[in-house]
Amino acid sequence: MSGEEKPPIIVKRIKRKSEAAHGGAWKIAYADFVTAMMAFFLLMWLIGSTAKGDLEGIAEYFKTPLKVAMQGGSGSGDSSSVIQGGGTDLTRATGQKKLGERPNEKRTINLQAAQAELERQEQVRLRDLKGRLEAAIEANATLRSFRHQLKIDLVPDGLRVQIVDEQNRPMFASGSATLKSYTSEILREIATVINTIPNRISLSGHTDAAKYAGGERGYSNWELSADRANASRRELIAGGIADDKILRVMGVGSASMLDKGDPFNPINRRISIIVLNQKAEERIMGEGMTEPAVPGGTVDPQAAPSGVQAEPANATSPGPPVPTSPR
Repeated sequence: MSGEEKPPIIVKRIKRKSEAAHGGAWKIAYADFVTAMMAFFLLMWLIGSTAKGDLEGIAEYFKTPLKVAMQGGSGSGDSSSVIQGGGTDLTRATGQKKLGERPNEKRTINLQAAQAELERQEQVRLRDLKGRLEAAIEANATLRSFRHQLKIDLVPDGLRVQIVDEQNRPMFASGSATLKSYTSEILREIATVINTIPNRISLSGHTDAAKYAGGERGYSNWELSADRANASRRELIAGGIADDKILRVMGVGSASMLDKGDPFNPINRRISIIVLNQKAEERIMGEGMTEPAVPGGTVDPQAAPSGVQAEPANATSPGPPVPTSPR
């Protein structure tokens, strides 16, 4: 055995490392979770303890912030609101101050942007009305047969609806303000649709250039167009339109032609209804305010503007002379 080599002895030494202490990252995540749950339950408690009316007010604020900004009220910086408007003075009952705002300093609103938004909404409303009128024409068999005589378009003053004559299908009896039966039905159907929006309307009557034998000094196209406009007004009221919804009724005679190249074209004989936008309505109302006062509070009927035929109460005007050609 002495001559044999002894196997080497291998000693393995394991160096033990001391483990580091457990980290605290999980504690931060757990704290965040608990905070989020607390905020969630606090929100649920607030919603559950808020009255239904307050909830509806908050929802209405976020649906129509422009209205609240222009008219004020709960939700527009109101310290009594559940959602505060911000600021440093939380004791005010009707509004809060902005940081740096002086006590008597008034807040300003961009009225130009607000007006532009209101005009945009009104334009959308008028486009919708145009679509509903066109749909009503297609849905009604009588109106559908007259769709070529109904012209609907958007103009600077609002939405214009025109009912025009055709050669063999006039709206009125020749030379008079007596409505045809189908014209009455058209006007009543139009009244039903127009009555769904708050806008006021302007109504005007038009004739072609064919003149009466007596000339302009007697019963003329001015009186005829005004009588036809008033006859259409009465039919619209019978169709459901309130009397105060009609802002203006006038006769234009042959002064405004659809076909200027042919002043005797039947389409020049028409009734025009304009659903007025806000600007047009304000302009018309302003025109009435600028009229000079008449001493004694009476108006001379001879001084009335040309083309406007007023209907006197409890009075019957003589019938027009029979014209020499259809009008």
